[in-house]
Amino acid sequence: MNRPFLTAEWRYLAMLNFAIDPDVLQPLVPAGTELDFHEGQTFVSVVGFLFLNTRVCGVPIPFHRNFEEVNLRFYVRRKVGDEWRRGVTFVRELVPRQAIALVARTFYNEPYLALPMRHRIEHEQQELSVEYVWRRNRRWERLAMTATGDPQPITPGSQEEFITEHYWGYTACGPKCSEYQVEHPPWRVWNATTWEFDADVAGLYGDRFLPPLTAPPVSAFIAEGSPITVRRRAKDPG
Repeated sequence: MNRPFLTAEWRYLAMLNFAIDPDVLQPLVPAGTELDFHEGQTFVSVVGFLFLNTRVCGVPIPFHRNFEEVNLRFYVRRKVGDEWRRGVTFVRELVPRQAIALVARTFYNEPYLALPMRHRIEHEQQELSVEYVWRRNRRWERLAMTATGDPQPITPGSQEEFITEHYWGYTACGPKCSEYQVEHPPWRVWNATTWEFDADVAGLYGDRFLPPLTAPPVSAFIAEGSPITVRRRAKDPG
């Protein structure tokens, strides 16, 4: 088994999910993978979360251990022998550190963009509020959710399971593809009672994403999160 490339904790994952025409996503599907469907639909998710206690190859990088990330992702799968590897592909990933974005773009072709960012987490008793904001073109944009009660285990076969339990990542590298594995236990979730996504969708993600991301979401929930491990695989897998 490959040694871990990255270890961290992912916490308070605000996940806002939209149905989308598969024809919109098809040009972005990495080589060797295909779109993954749930009950006949394809989805994109806007996800904001905290990266905590980050280590790269076991080494903590000063001033780069704890930070926010907000990404837009969709869902793919790849057949390896008799196994379907269910994974995600990113359209855009926002982080507040230039060094993180530069390394990810240069060495892994990941679509990272560094912007000023901040977050607010309020979790007291039965009330939870999470907010991730970023500044682009002199304007603050935001993803925010609230929830109540205790987090619940995910129901097998549910949309929440489909969204959270894709344990592989795929990135297009020209005509090839890179693959990595993400390990974490199943998460518990809160169903959001309110949500807000305020952003220049076309400017951030492209015109093709304007209709789906300005339509009502199909679901909104906050995942509790956990420690995670990322293991890098070779380019052009298989």
